Amino acid sequence: MRWLAAIPVYNEVASVQSVLDEVIKYAPNVLAVNDGSSDGTTELLDQRDDISVLHHAKNQGYGAALRTAFQYAIDGGYEILVTLDCDGQHQPKRIPRFVTACQNADIVSGSRYLKTYDGDSVPPQERMFINRTVTKRLNDTFHWNLTDAFCGFKAYRVSALEQLQITVDGYAMPLELWTQAAMLGMRIIEIPVPLIYLDLSRSFGGALDDGGVRLQHYNEVIDASIHSMIQRGYSLPSPASACHGECC
Repeated sequence: MRWLAAIPVYNEVASVQSVLDEVIKYAPNVLAVNDGSSDGTTELLDQRDDISVLHHAKNQGYGAALRTAFQYAIDGGYEILVTLDCDGQHQPKRIPRFVTACQNADIVSGSRYLKTYDGDSVPPQERMFINRTVTKRLNDTFHWNLTDAFCGFKAYRVSALEQLQITVDGYAMPLELWTQAAMLGMRIIEIPVPLIYLDLSRSFGGALDDGGVRLQHYNEVIDASIHSMIQRGYSLPSPASACHGECC
């Protein structure tokens, strides 16, 4: 089975080397998608010969970087793609568990709220509120039991990625992904990961740094994604057809 670990990277000069040094211990193939970094990250990535690197000429957004990774995995004939962030909040030693779990699912998503670990961070109150609010909406809409809508530590069957049509470039991209996965009837599993927050001052981009504006934007992305899927001929899942138990 061929599989790939991919990391979206944007201005992570302080952490990119140490994160990649750990990832290559657990993944046979590693891709970094450099999303227009301007802080020296580009030069560090170009010095490495143990990973593959794709560069965006300018910053396009988190969702755009993941979309590039998705296409790379598809074009490369990989069977599974694991994604994790470059800021140190995801532990590369957990990558093999994601790969194993993905043999029985279309998407395996990390959850910071399924289990408590020693040393877990206290999440920023506003981010926790938005995550819980959006997760509840996804559960109510798709009859799921999801616990963490925004964890970037995931594994995907590449055959499932081929069915997706991701268009959202920014941090709201997971909501488009969840909507499409639900309406395509994909099998979703969550597995626990530690709750680690290292960048409490991260910007979501302009007006989206305001929590109220961000929450409204997230709801608009869900609405637009549902409408787009209906236009493609798909329906919202019924309670009887939705995943339960270990799925979501």
